[in-house]
Amino acid sequence: MNFTEIINSEQPVLVDFFAEWCGPCKMMAPVLKEVKEIVGDQASIIKIDVDKNPQVANAYQIQGVPTFMVFKQGKMLWRKSGAIPKHELVKVIQQFK
Repeated sequence: MNFTEIINSEQPVLVDFFAEWCGPCKMMAPVLKEVKEIVGDQASIIKIDVDKNPQVANAYQIQGVPTFMVFKQGKMLWRKSGAIPKHELVKVIQQFK
């Protein structure tokens, strides 16, 4: 399944644009795992490495990492850069389900 197919989902998709060399990105990894445990099947969470996927990063004008976006049915509904607390990510996902 490619990126476009994933973000065209009927349920929210949280996309984490990250880089291997990024400290805050590494910090967010366990947070995202906890978020997935809370939201379960209500949403998908995918990670996009900006260094390995420059076309996708350019298409969404990713300037800094981590950058998070929520998509549903192909539309970007929310976007924020930087480390984000778990409760905020859960709230954002749940408001779009």
